[in-house]
Amino acid sequence: MSSMKYYSTRDNAAAKDCVTAAEAIKKGLAPDGGLYVPAGVPQLTHGDMDALCGMTYAQRASYILSMYLDDYDKDTLAADCAAAYGEDRFPGGAAPIHKIDDTDYSLELWHGPTSAFKDMALQIMPRLLSRALKMTGEEKTAYILVATSGDTGKAALEGYRDVDGVKMAVFYPDEGVSPMQKRQMATQEGSNVYVTAVEGNFDDAQSGVKAIFGNGDLAKKAEENGFFFSSANSINWGRLVPQIVYYISAYCDLVKTGEIQNGDEIIVCVPTGNFGNIFAAYLAKEMGLPIGRLICASNANNVLTDFIDTGVYDRTREFHKTMSPSMDILISSNLERLLHWLGAPTAELMAKLNTEGKYTAPADVMEKLRDVFSGYWLGEEDTAAVIRDTFRQDKYLVDPHTAVGLGCLRRYRAESGDKRKAVLASTASPYKFAADVCAALDVSADENDIAGLLNTLSAATGTEIPAPLAAVLTREIRFRDVVKPADMAKVPFEH
Repeated sequence: MSSMKYYSTRDNAAAKDCVTAAEAIKKGLAPDGGLYVPAGVPQLTHGDMDALCGMTYAQRASYILSMYLDDYDKDTLAADCAAAYGEDRFPGGAAPIHKIDDTDYSLELWHGPTSAFKDMALQIMPRLLSRALKMTGEEKTAYILVATSGDTGKAALEGYRDVDGVKMAVFYPDEGVSPMQKRQMATQEGSNVYVTAVEGNFDDAQSGVKAIFGNGDLAKKAEENGFFFSSANSINWGRLVPQIVYYISAYCDLVKTGEIQNGDEIIVCVPTGNFGNIFAAYLAKEMGLPIGRLICASNANNVLTDFIDTGVYDRTREFHKTMSPSMDILISSNLERLLHWLGAPTAELMAKLNTEGKYTAPADVMEKLRDVFSGYWLGEEDTAAVIRDTFRQDKYLVDPHTAVGLGCLRRYRAESGDKRKAVLASTASPYKFAADVCAALDVSADENDIAGLLNTLSAATGTEIPAPLAAVLTREIRFRDVVKPADMAKVPFEH
């Protein structure tokens, strides 16, 4: 019997519409357009942490997920975690820690099948959804819709390809992803998947997907066609909950290697656009993980930094295309979860964001938020400088997103004087953004020659090309379509 229940961020009468974890994962988005959140947070004891320190990553994942997904069979969950995080998918182990210097540690989340942090959730999430469909007696096909700023799409495609009972359509901004990200999606294998570019930016793609979810007529039409809509974006609880695991795992690894003692406070810095990855870190803190500060790192699309500073969330601003495209986002969906958690009138604020493009959070909510979060951002020149300096001084190669995080972490340290050890979420292999990394290192390369870029970067830095990226170069392109945002709703019924 499940005791952990989930309800919508926009439901003020929470007890009325609670669902199980399986139901929340199956539905993706709540019927009122809100996001599912747990009714409470399980607590980690000192003994739990001692036990977790002695486990493999897969065992840690099973242990923590079972605390949230208590309607799932524990043995089955353990088997699914073992398969998702095995050596064949994460050679050398999932989520290793790399020591950059005396205080900063890189949590490398990109050793999976698509060389990006999204693999950490999207290798287990299809298994969670398949179980959920069976547990809830669902006989219709789950049609998963994904808007991606680059990495989620490929990771979802790789996780869900040829999974029984599931179809998938992935939408990405036509000019808003790196050449490698585009090629990864365009060459995707699998009989149940479809990929198309969207005219516009990521927010256009994400808004289009949300509009489909919120359209009752489309839901009815889907049902008549034998399927229902679900999501693999971090708006789905099944995508977000596995991300809690790697922050706890990172802490355990620092304890195991003697870098910290169990109970020591750390800083966690997360480069983020949609706020899902850092909200997972916040939940780890809420569970009792000793996180003393969360650094929210943004690129030039610094809507989150401004929000933390001013309390005003304003998406009506210039949109910047940057070398860290996965953060080129002006509508940070998962911020809604945090606002709800802190007691904000979420339904009212989201309605204002939709109609006016901005909202102001209550002062008491912002006070609680600033007790935990600091926001910083990094421009393009500074991002390139971090890539260059980190390689030259620390002999460590980072991608632009990780560079944004590292630069923001160092700004926080300079401003605050905080000397606690820090875990930085390193979200992608530098080879996914080889053109920009080469440029930052002053290495000459043809940005249109993907194979040449990878080989040039490898030769210049003495680092290895990740096997999943090398394999993409030999695959044929399957998907070349581009649609207007207004035509996105046609896709599930045509493909």
